[in-house]
Amino acid sequence: MKVILIIIAYLILMNIAGFASMAIDKWKAVHRSWRIPEVNLFLIAIIGGSVGSILGMKFCRHKTKHWYFVFGMPAILVIQVLILAYIIFSGKFGILW
Repeated sequence: MKVILIIIAYLILMNIAGFASMAIDKWKAVHRSWRIPEVNLFLIAIIGGSVGSILGMKFCRHKTKHWYFVFGMPAILVIQVLILAYIIFSGKFGILW
C-alpha cells in the first residue's frame, strides 16, 4: 500500500508541475519574456504530468493552436492510461499491490 501512496503523490506533484509550467509559459509569452522550451513542456507530460498539462492548456488557453500540442498531449495521456491498465490487469506487477 505504501508504494501506491508514493505513486499517487508523485502523479499529483507532476500534474501540478504540468499545469504550472503551462501557466508560467503563458504568462511569459504575454510579457515577452524568456519561454519554457516546448520539449520541456512535453517532457513534464511524459513523466506523469499529462493531465495537468492538458488542463493548463485549456484553462490558460496556451498552445491550443499548435497541432502537436492539441493532439500530442492527449496521445501521451492515452498511452499512459493504456500502460496503467496493462500493469493493473496483467497481474505481472503484483508487487505494487
